[in-house]
Amino acid sequence: MKEIRFHGRGGQGVVKSAQILVKSVIETGEYAHFIPFFGVERKGSPVYGFARIDSQSIDIKSQVYEPDCLVIMDDSLLDQIDVFEGLRNNSYVVINSRKSVEELNLPESAQNIGMKIGIIDATETALNVIGKGIPNTTMLGAFVSVTSWVDKSTVENNILKQFGEENARAAQKAYEEVKIYEC
Repeated sequence: MKEIRFHGRGGQGVVKSAQILVKSVIETGEYAHFIPFFGVERKGSPVYGFARIDSQSIDIKSQVYEPDCLVIMDDSLLDQIDVFEGLRNNSYVVINSRKSVEELNLPESAQNIGMKIGIIDATETALNVIGKGIPNTTMLGAFVSVTSWVDKSTVENNILKQFGEENARAAQKAYEEVKIYEC
């Protein structure tokens, strides 16, 4: 089973991106679910959620305490909460940021554990392609590129159905342009 923890802020599309991911996984014949968690429900407040993907039925309905992947939709969260808590060795991290991996100043607990980190300025890409600074579909494109856990064309098709051509183009652009680092 692959466990994913999403971190973002209200209004960035954490829930919608996870829903598209789950729908795409299920359409390819595997199992997936997403559990959102909201603190203060207002735009800009930190939000997070938990997804699981497996080839077998998933019975666990709890938070993800030891993720195989983190999707961080706002790099300012790195300085506010321990988003890397419980991250497993040989994991994946996808971060929406303008910074390089060196500039992000990752905590010691996240270093030298065999991570593959994908960094994309998803907000800027969304602004340029979609005309709105909502990074959710752009981050999905980067997620697919970094992890290869779900079929790219299925994700793009679901983005197209849910949000239209511009969002599908933004996901494609992120898929192609995400910078991947090995740590």
